[in-house]
Amino acid sequence: MFRRTVSISCLLFCLALGSAPAQYDNVKPSILTEKFARTYVFKIPAPRGQIVDRNGEPLAVTRVCQNLGISFPTPLDYPETKALAFAHEQIEKAERLTGRKITIPDKTIERHFRNRGVLPLDIAQDLTEAQQAALKGHLGAGLVIRPMYVRSYPNGALAAHILGYAGRAGAALDGPIENNELLWPEAEGREGLEATFNDQLTGKPGLMRVHFDATGKKDDEKILAPPEPGCTVVTTLDVNLQRLCEKALEKGVKRGAIVFMAPNSGDILAMASWPSFDPNLFIPAISAERYKTLNENPNLPLLPRAYRSAYPPGSTFKTISGLAALESGAIKTTDTLPGPASLQVGNLVMRNWKKTDAGLLTFAEALEQSCNTWFFQAGINTGAKPIIDFAARLGLGKKTGIPLNSEAEGTLATADFLKKNHIWKLLDGDAANLAIGQGFTLVTPLQMAQAMATLGNGGTLFQTRLVSQVQSLDRQIVIGYDPRIKDQIEIKPENLAELKRAMINVITGAHGTGARGGVDNVDVAGKTGTAQWGPKTKERYALWFAGFAPAEKPAYAFVALYESDIGENRPHGGTVAAPMIGQVLKELFKEEAKPKKAKKSKAAPIPSPAEEENAGD
Repeated sequence: MFRRTVSISCLLFCLALGSAPAQYDNVKPSILTEKFARTYVFKIPAPRGQIVDRNGEPLAVTRVCQNLGISFPTPLDYPETKALAFAHEQIEKAERLTGRKITIPDKTIERHFRNRGVLPLDIAQDLTEAQQAALKGHLGAGLVIRPMYVRSYPNGALAAHILGYAGRAGAALDGPIENNELLWPEAEGREGLEATFNDQLTGKPGLMRVHFDATGKKDDEKILAPPEPGCTVVTTLDVNLQRLCEKALEKGVKRGAIVFMAPNSGDILAMASWPSFDPNLFIPAISAERYKTLNENPNLPLLPRAYRSAYPPGSTFKTISGLAALESGAIKTTDTLPGPASLQVGNLVMRNWKKTDAGLLTFAEALEQSCNTWFFQAGINTGAKPIIDFAARLGLGKKTGIPLNSEAEGTLATADFLKKNHIWKLLDGDAANLAIGQGFTLVTPLQMAQAMATLGNGGTLFQTRLVSQVQSLDRQIVIGYDPRIKDQIEIKPENLAELKRAMINVITGAHGTGARGGVDNVDVAGKTGTAQWGPKTKERYALWFAGFAPAEKPAYAFVALYESDIGENRPHGGTVAAPMIGQVLKELFKEEAKPKKAKKSKAAPIPSPAEEENAGD
């Protein structure tokens, strides 16, 4: 399925030493120089395996780079002062030819000459084509260009939080030469899939025998065994969809995330966190200055928000609490509850985001306009436990199981959580807060996308899948991860149909809050969310849009999250999160024929921030 061409011939030049400059011709071999005769066996690092998208598009590859090195004249029976002078001469020449500033400490030169002088000392890595052309014909006997393998991410920052990066394994090779040592350090996965599948991506080193004669000159070189490239990791990602999501984030947020999943397999098609970073910065090793810049950036570009950060879900959770109320029998699809501007719950006055009374509402009507006070009552009537149990079956409060380190679990107020936090009972106020996605509940964007995929397909919770298989170089499947059902949730058809109808009306209804997430020719089922987040002194908002499309037979489940600034003038999920999904969906469905159906009612205008007072929509 996937093809990789591996060039072994370039490795034959790795140890090219060149001939001694003329000023060293008066140094003649003698019996004293026989100590320079050596035979070494070196390990040839293997090309690291590829990481590709679901269609074989490369996301992480191994390429050959050209390094410039100093070749010390042999035999090495002259003092270090002469070696330093020779090295300085070659560095000055290299700088003049390449236009590249080269700084090599004298201690590094002396240590290399003393311990490894028969091998070239690299002074410039990854020469450009222009630099190689400038050096051509001017290397002389003191400089040598030698190839080696290096990790590369051809799409730059695209999917960086998923791929992670591979850094140089171990310290620089500067000690005495030993048999069976590597010609250069291998790459080692440090984050993301590079780390999780490091063993599979790491190939098997080859072997090269090199003999140096009594003068220290190389007189024989033979490959005993060629290196075997590592395996290919095939992800479920769609590189084009991933790119669309990252473009939407770049345009729409300072910090946020978008996830797209396939509802009928559990495949992650795109999982983007913003801001991002370029993993090529870590190849072969990131500088201390660059790492400090990334690490101290207040927007935390190294943080994969899509799966490692958990947020209060706000009103997106009303799809779950409302369906739990219907399934429990506490509320019927035809029942109505009042939607006042405020509601007394115990000693608290809990408010709707609208300042006016919405009147008597059914579940579908309440979800369409995201009426908090309706859901407060529904939560109290249902009780916290049925809502929490239903949310848990949808996968909230536990890791999805993707093969990436440090995935966040999120939080649900389960019995174990209450016991651990010394909470003896959930009161009516807790149930009311739970119903609108506030209180103890925290979810990752990936978990919410998983829940939307399950609701969209009718109740089948698939194992969320990021990698479909690992292939050997000859295309044999080494490890396979087939789609797998984790749970089958029985949902009454009439309740599911009512939920979908309500979520469509969130986009197209007269009182809907998610109009900007819609597409003219497709029924999009969605829900906005605006949740208070963080301590009062540093309060921010987590702003959501979640759902699936097309509503009846979903091809995609999706989630967008927008992190507000502290003190940011109160934004709204419908104004900042929904447009990002709308932008992506318009591209995905641009070729769809417009369905023949009755004209939809005109959607209500999006509420302005000034119209909102409490979390919700």
